[in-house]
Amino acid sequence: MAWLKRGASDSRSVIRHARHVLPFLVMTTWSVLMAAVMIGVDPHKGSHTAVVIGAAEEPLGELRVCASAAQAGKLVEWAAAWPERTWAVEGAGGLGHLLAQQLVAAGERVLDVQPKLASRVRLLQAGDTNKNDPNDALSVAVAALRSTACRPVAADDYAAVLKVWSKRHRDLARTRNQAACRLHAVLCDLVPGGHPKEISAAQAARILEQASLSGAVALARAELAAEFLADLRHLDAQLRDTRKKLAAAVRASRTSLTQVFGVGPVIAGTIADDVGDVARFPSRDHFAAYNGTAPVEVSSGNRKIHRLSLRGNRRINHAIHMAAITQLRHKHSQGRAYYDKKVTGGKTHKEALRSLKRKISDAIFARLQADARQASTKGPGGQPGNGSDPAGVLTPRTPALRTSHSRT
Repeated sequence: MAWLKRGASDSRSVIRHARHVLPFLVMTTWSVLMAAVMIGVDPHKGSHTAVVIGAAEEPLGELRVCASAAQAGKLVEWAAAWPERTWAVEGAGGLGHLLAQQLVAAGERVLDVQPKLASRVRLLQAGDTNKNDPNDALSVAVAALRSTACRPVAADDYAAVLKVWSKRHRDLARTRNQAACRLHAVLCDLVPGGHPKEISAAQAARILEQASLSGAVALARAELAAEFLADLRHLDAQLRDTRKKLAAAVRASRTSLTQVFGVGPVIAGTIADDVGDVARFPSRDHFAAYNGTAPVEVSSGNRKIHRLSLRGNRRINHAIHMAAITQLRHKHSQGRAYYDKKVTGGKTHKEALRSLKRKISDAIFARLQADARQASTKGPGGQPGNGSDPAGVLTPRTPALRTSHSRT
């Protein structure tokens, strides 16, 4: 009987203890649900996989949705269990762009995770991890939770228009170069020596008219060259039309980048597209490191050495290079005077050119900052900021160059 009494007393004590512990457990569980979480998304063309993790990187849930018009709604409805949430989309500027924009439009906070960050997380994970969509989404969430390099995704503004026409211009330019190279190759079989320089549609037409053709093979090659010539003319017309649209988009964006000598609509559209929010660069030195115009330190011990940087955004680096070449071709430009001063001081051509590119980078950064201040204040009219050049050698005293003076 004693053990029965002892058992009953133990049961009563357990019940009394549970009466106090149960509310605590409920509150603890609710606090976990209310805690801030990170939801990583691995986007694909046909489906999107989302994995939610807590502060300790423990998985709390997983969902896979098909790519459709209701994809964002399904994800938001599923994530309603975690009110304090942040979304991390891998490649929000590429394959995950549409989903990221839909989430932003739904009022969600979204971060852009570069694929390189997620791959590093997978690489450093302990043990062998299978390569699948849930594990990829988990790596994206961990990278966004631990890294400070992830940028918030903002709703598309007028910079998206510049991105559309800048990419269109680059694609057409590459296609035209391919057509011109094919035309060069055919002309070498028709005319001795071919055409030694860059060829235009008018020059190719004159060469074909003057070529003496005999035999079925020569006639076939001439017919092929005529087709390439037609392709070249068609691409030239498309490029002209795209340049007009890009120039109109640059004017509508009210950017002051075109006030930098040698920067036309094509270069301005390329830079504005790739830079995005200039506030992510704390200083002009960070911007120069981003576009590859700042030297890279390769020091060891007491040796302090700096070398040419091959890192950074090569598209912006090429745009700055073309602006520098444009300044060198115009002797009245202050950039040419700066280059001549460097050469007179003992610098080589390449060293002086690199110095000029860095000054152009600083001037572009100053213009981007002025545009950002103008956009934030939204004041009526006027020039955005003072737009002063850091070196004072890059802005022309005469009006800005024509569109044709800036080529990429």
